[in-house]
Amino acid sequence: QVHLVESGGGSVQAGGSLRLSCAASGGTYSSKCVGWFRQAPGKEREGVAIICTGGGATAYDPSVEGRFTISQNNAKNTVYLQMNSLKPEDTAMYYCAEGKWYSLSPDDYGNWGQGTQVSVSS
Repeated sequence: QVHLVESGGGSVQAGGSLRLSCAASGGTYSSKCVGWFRQAPGKEREGVAIICTGGGATAYDPSVEGRFTISQNNAKNTVYLQMNSLKPEDTAMYYCAEGKWYSLSPDDYGNWGQGTQVSVSS
């Protein structure tokens, strides 16, 4: 099983941008889809964006659509999340994970990374 490693988090002001990376260490992604999820203190983990092989189909939570873009570099075994026009409500720990289904539900994903913190100030 590959080990997923997130990076790229940080602190930015509202309106700023960050690019998160999810690297598959020790091999390639073994599942059909890779997703980005986030969890804010006191809230449940929620799906942000997913990308699936076999065409690169993507899906986004409505709260981030038009601001975030998920992409993948197969040569580098890495999935990215470009986050623009960040808002304070985007503040959370961001995780990546693998899943078999075209789904934004965290319940359909496993092999979670350790997470990377994103903090957006107003």
